[in-house]
Amino acid sequence: MAQSTAAPAPTALPVAAPLPVRAILPWALFFGLLMLVLLYFVGAEQGAFAVFSGEGIHEWVHDGRHLLGFPCH
Repeated sequence: MAQSTAAPAPTALPVAAPLPVRAILPWALFFGLLMLVLLYFVGAEQGAFAVFSGEGIHEWVHDGRHLLGFPCH
C-alpha cells in the first residue's frame, strides 16, 4: 500500500506595519545633517574654507578624500 504525502500548504508571510513619516523624519534629518558634516570635513576642510587651523583634520581624512575623488594637493 503506497502512502501519499501531500505538500504542506503555503503560509502567508507576515506583513510589516508601515512606518509613519513623522517617525522617520527626525532620523532622516539627523543622518542627512551628519552626512553633510562628514562631506564637509572630507571635501572642504582645508584652505579658505577651513574651520579649524592646522592640518590635523586634513591628515585624518586624507585617504577618504582621495578615495572619493577630492583633490587635495
